[in-house]
Amino acid sequence: MDKSYLLLPVLPCLPLYTVAEDGPALPTASPNIIVVSFDDMNNWASVLGVRPGVITPNMERLAARGMVFTNAHCPSPVCNPSRTAIMTGLRAATSGVYSNAHWWRPAQPDVVTLPGWFRKHGYWTEGAGKVFHHTPGFNDPGAWDNYYHWSPASLANGWQCGYNEPPDPRPEKEGWPEFVTVHEFDAAPLDVPDEKMPDRMVADHAAAFLAQKHEKPFFMHVGTFRPHIPLYVPKKYFDLYPADSVALPPCKADDLDDISKTALKLTTNQRTDVHDLVLKTGRWRDAVRAYLASITFADAQLGVVLDALDKSNYAGNTIVVAWSDHGWHLGEKHRWGKWSLWRCSTQVPLLVYAPGLTRPGARCARPVNLVDLYPTLAELAGLPPAPHAEGRSLVPLLCDPAAEWPWPSLTTFMQGNHSLFGERWHYIRYADGTGELYDIESDPDEWNNLAGRPELDGIRKEMARHLPKTDAAPVPSKSAYKFDPAACTWEKSPPKKTKTRKPE
Repeated sequence: MDKSYLLLPVLPCLPLYTVAEDGPALPTASPNIIVVSFDDMNNWASVLGVRPGVITPNMERLAARGMVFTNAHCPSPVCNPSRTAIMTGLRAATSGVYSNAHWWRPAQPDVVTLPGWFRKHGYWTEGAGKVFHHTPGFNDPGAWDNYYHWSPASLANGWQCGYNEPPDPRPEKEGWPEFVTVHEFDAAPLDVPDEKMPDRMVADHAAAFLAQKHEKPFFMHVGTFRPHIPLYVPKKYFDLYPADSVALPPCKADDLDDISKTALKLTTNQRTDVHDLVLKTGRWRDAVRAYLASITFADAQLGVVLDALDKSNYAGNTIVVAWSDHGWHLGEKHRWGKWSLWRCSTQVPLLVYAPGLTRPGARCARPVNLVDLYPTLAELAGLPPAPHAEGRSLVPLLCDPAAEWPWPSLTTFMQGNHSLFGERWHYIRYADGTGELYDIESDPDEWNNLAGRPELDGIRKEMARHLPKTDAAPVPSKSAYKFDPAACTWEKSPPKKTKTRKPE
């Protein structure tokens, strides 16, 4: 391990010190933080090398400056539980937030979220786009000094307590109306400029923020909605992927024959019917093309932010982090969607650029998790660690990607179902005790479940040591509360009256 960084004064491994003799001096003040997040972006980004031909030049640009974590995974393969874990620092098995139907704030009334921690310690906190889950009741308004809204009407509707995606420009004719009706799924190129797209409005807001003078260090989170469905992006992004050149993801006919009934029920209850419709309508290649176009469109919004940062006065002392909340199946495992513990749902892009710390073009294969971002960013900014945050700071890996890291990455899907990713092995254990084991080196598509092989019991048991010690009960669903969006308050709903039969 290269320990030269230990010679730096006071705080080792922080981007507050000049390391290049011919470059501009880095300020000794606290660094700024920019987080750019994507929604439903799987591991296809070009920086991960999983799928060739994907066009993400701005992630490559960020990767050239800093570090790519090539084995990063989400806390949960569902939007709200994943984002709640990232932003609160609490794993799903601790918080009991397992689904999009769970409001996190009533269950954790005192927890300080990631932006709230920075605000508490003197930072200006700026939010825009999808950061928490995107309907009223999920945002943390007390964590932000300012949050970008679409119009004054949005505030009147109580959107300060959440984020509603404004309607995208619609194509003149819906591509797959039967999907919209049944599954809220649609895919179509749009004959509109980028500037008309909500994600671009968010990126432009971030660019305008960076063009201003700020007296305080800032923490800014820019939430990009794509490649979340519906897959509407300007036509020029579709044109980058000619239909006859789009390759389908690998899919094995008997892929699900070696998993338990529990695993099959848990995963086939979630969006396999969508993939059946894709096949029935003969639109699989079209759908993959639309997803690829949406990835590239999302990457372009990162480019808007990076361009603005480079032109600003903050380029030398601003940390940039990019991530996706979870992955997405596009036919692998006969599925279309997330909601599984397989690699397609759990692996995500994670890039970190910290001036003066990360080496250009660095790559780290250690298994890490997005829940690690809370303690990482706090340490990079020189803030005290949040006592409740459960992740581990990635600063040692940012200093040395080969540093010792004995922990697998934990992903949880509903109560008691867990995935553990190491550098070679991937172990899944379901609530009923059944499990799966995959050798990712020889079987990256996870086609061969090795959990039943006695000679691998030692590996399975070693991985199982890192399972959560407790599996919190699910928090009450949204129906258990009466939510006031204007005041952003929750009250427990009175219990439903039960009818009693009169004696005959």
